[in-house]
Amino acid sequence: MTLKAAIIPVTPLQQNCTLMWCDETMQGVAIDPGGDIDAVQGAIAEAGFTLVKVLLTHGHFDHVGGAMELAEIASVPIIGPHEEDKFITTKVVESAQRFGFGGGRDVSGNTWLNEGDTVSFGNQTLQVFHTPGHTPGHIVFFSEEAKLAQVGDVLFKGSIGRTDFPRGDLDTLVASITQKLWPLGDDVTFVPGHGSTSTFGEERATNPFVGDAALGT
Repeated sequence: MTLKAAIIPVTPLQQNCTLMWCDETMQGVAIDPGGDIDAVQGAIAEAGFTLVKVLLTHGHFDHVGGAMELAEIASVPIIGPHEEDKFITTKVVESAQRFGFGGGRDVSGNTWLNEGDTVSFGNQTLQVFHTPGHTPGHIVFFSEEAKLAQVGDVLFKGSIGRTDFPRGDLDTLVASITQKLWPLGDDVTFVPGHGSTSTFGEERATNPFVGDAALGT
């Protein structure tokens, strides 16, 4: 029983839509299908699994813009993020237009997630961590078995998420990273919302914002 994963960059912002599936049951999820749903569907078909859930880390349009379309096509539920992001998920179209982007749909009918919840598909289970700072309702999905996390826009290779959006907060973001993510282990590989994968250990050693040296730990 192994967790498989693939990354599909979508939208002009090259947001990482992450596919995860159980290779035993061939059931899987799509995390943050922000757009380009034809490409996401193609990747799902190529991998050969059945989509059973759409998962969202937070409410920004480049992460959730295609969620309604994909969920309706596959007749699956949308799960996440935390309810504190409702003020964003319900204004996807407006937010996208503000940044000069079209397409996408406001999210409705989704199930909110909280700290300590789990999401299962096939024989795989993802743990849910509430990680505010970039947005107030941001969450992270973590597979303890695979030592793999999808962290959305909380942490990047060599950087951290922006905190200048409404209800963002730098101190809160740093606390989310150091108190929620670092304890999961240096050997955890993470998929960020944009850019290349890394490990928590690598970021603790080198990240200029939240590395051990930067924080004096």
